[in-house]
Amino acid sequence: MQLGLVGLGRMGFNMRERLRAAGHEVVGYDRNPDVSDAASVAEMVEKLSGPRIVWIMVPHGDPTRQTIEELSGLLSAGDLVIEGGNSKFTDDQANAALLAENGIKYVDVGVSGGVWGARNGYGLMAGGDAEDIERALPIFDALRPEGPREQGFAHSGPVGAGHYAKMVHNGIEYGLMQAYAEGFELLAASDVVTDVPATIKAWSQGTVVRSWLLDLLVRALDEDPELAELRGYVQDSGEGRWTIEEAINNAVPAPVMTAALFARFASRQEDSPAMKAVAALRNQFGGHAVQKSEG
Repeated sequence: MQLGLVGLGRMGFNMRERLRAAGHEVVGYDRNPDVSDAASVAEMVEKLSGPRIVWIMVPHGDPTRQTIEELSGLLSAGDLVIEGGNSKFTDDQANAALLAENGIKYVDVGVSGGVWGARNGYGLMAGGDAEDIERALPIFDALRPEGPREQGFAHSGPVGAGHYAKMVHNGIEYGLMQAYAEGFELLAASDVVTDVPATIKAWSQGTVVRSWLLDLLVRALDEDPELAELRGYVQDSGEGRWTIEEAINNAVPAPVMTAALFARFASRQEDSPAMKAVAALRNQFGGHAVQKSEG
């Protein structure tokens, strides 16, 4: 198949390479001319034969909305836009409605696999009409991992379902990473376990906590056994917050994912104002000792 691909960053570039290796023709556009196949989105569209398929892999929010708006004026009725970034699922209905004004189809896809996806394949969760999903299946099959389709691809539901599924996936990811991180810290703090990296590596096979995320932690500890070269500062990309919002909206208890998100907030504080207040209260009611600020 032939398709356009807007956004050739860490994910998009690798996706282009995997698609080309599977025999698809990909015309990519990126603001970086060193990796782009076209000088503009318009030129990319001109290089495609109708009916066209264009996959978007740009940051969520305004960059995605602006790209959708630009494509709505360049594509024709019967063309298909696939939005594979990390957009909030509530944006998908607006994107689909805008494109529908010109008869352009829309599918949203949650994509998981990170920088390893080029080699291992990507987990894909799609939202949209069945006929549009069917049309793009050769593309999805090229991107997903080898093996049964249902183990790497799902038509999760109508427009918005793909990004909703990816949002929940990332919320779970937050919780898993936090659990591994807390286990690492507890092992490192103890004077009982003397070889933390070896202990965690021993969990890689046969145990009930084995996973690809654990394999990545083992890899990081192989490179830096005490993680001494890293600062404990962790950003969040949005999906974790949206997951908690949806848990609240649907009255679904999600204490693990919520705590994992809040732990990321705590990682950004060199001296927590909340903990200052706790220290002050303990001193006030119980005369407990406090440590004065060096400032």
